[in-house]
Amino acid sequence: MNLEDYFRGLSDPTRLRIMNLLLRSELCGCDLQRALEIPQASASRHLIYLRRSGLVLDRREGYRVYYRLAEGGSLRSLYAYLRHELRRIFSSDLERLQRLQAAAPAPAGGKPAFSIAKRGNPMKSVHR
Repeated sequence: MNLEDYFRGLSDPTRLRIMNLLLRSELCGCDLQRALEIPQASASRHLIYLRRSGLVLDRREGYRVYYRLAEGGSLRSLYAYLRHELRRIFSSDLERLQRLQAAAPAPAGGKPAFSIAKRGNPMKSVHR
């Protein structure tokens, strides 16, 4: 991918909001949808666009699809800038995500309704 693809992927406010949350950690698509309070179809469409632009990677775990930031030397600087700017602009999304995570009840069977993967090892799911 090239810089033009990255900026094309970032050219929508909803995709910037998604990136803001993914800069924090890997998240399930359904968790992004709930945290941003957008319809499932909209969340999916924007996540596909981010994936095609080379900014986001996905993986399937059972019936859930988890999204994380793509890695690469040129992306580190871009993510550092976005992390600084988006946290300030979209702070309410981060607060809503934290409230949802804190309020998520653990159903019978031990796995919570709200899932988030541990930062540092995006391939391993950790349930809170």
